[in-house]
Amino acid sequence: MEQVFEALRSMRLSGAVFLEAELTAPWSFNSRVDPEDCAPYMRPPRHLISYHYILEGECTIRLEGRAAVPLRAGEIVVLPRNDAHMLASGEGIPPIDAGPLIEPGGDGTPAQIRHGGGGARTRMYCGFLGTDAPHNAPLAMLPALMKVDARASAADGWIESSFRYAARESARAAEHAPQMVARLAELLFYDAVRQYVASHPREQRAWASLGDPYVARALALLHERPAHRWTTDALAAEIGLSRSAFAERFTRAVGEPPMRYLARRKLELAAALLRESTLPIARIAYDIGYESEAAFNRAFRREYGSPPGSWRQRAAFSPQSRPDAELR
Repeated sequence: MEQVFEALRSMRLSGAVFLEAELTAPWSFNSRVDPEDCAPYMRPPRHLISYHYILEGECTIRLEGRAAVPLRAGEIVVLPRNDAHMLASGEGIPPIDAGPLIEPGGDGTPAQIRHGGGGARTRMYCGFLGTDAPHNAPLAMLPALMKVDARASAADGWIESSFRYAARESARAAEHAPQMVARLAELLFYDAVRQYVASHPREQRAWASLGDPYVARALALLHERPAHRWTTDALAAEIGLSRSAFAERFTRAVGEPPMRYLARRKLELAAALLRESTLPIARIAYDIGYESEAAFNRAFRREYGSPPGSWRQRAAFSPQSRPDAELR
């Protein structure tokens, strides 16, 4: 589990609570965070995580091809890959598009949806987290939908008050608001992941790597010693599996082969060093395990779209890339 949390932290999340919805039965709409939803708060990120916190009432959420999942007041639902989904007051109600229902916020309030047929009321906060990491292997380890009950946690009051605060601050134009909301959003996300793991037996968890001690050990080694000259053979020998068995289990659990995962991990570490330090590029290349600066430059450009020097200059002028605007 620690390896997954470390990988998630390396993605450097930021986000906001951007919408408060008050709905009366019957109602149903299709939902997904779009890049334009992020625009008032941050530059649209490469990868989005969406979430809903039910303040009052109850509803259901359904992913395409799956059964509806009931939600009640005090529960949080997180969609790590921002999958399209349908929210509804009950079964059999034709959904509409949520976009036209959104009314702009202002004066310290987020955007709002007021909709429905006048029956039982449901209120919720909707938000997002984002990362500019060039791949989402850590998110691929998580299930498509995670539901946790904040009321079952000692943090119940903290979670609800934090959502209210995040919603208020997200709508403010104050300079400090994005940084504060980003940190709150990250903490809420990690708490949801932690609660989900704690409330599900290992055999019921939706990601294979947490239930596979061999893959978990391999991830630990790659994260502890990323600059080591690992090969698939060396990793397999270290954890006590044949090369073919290890490669198959790792790829099934993580979504990509071990050496590709390691290469991406090294470049993520390099990007963090480029943003947060003044180390020479040659030193960064050496520290993460590249034998030459030229090889590092080629690999970084393939992954991030520009050479490390140019990327560092752009990151220095990006508000999201300042140390005080990011999550560690």
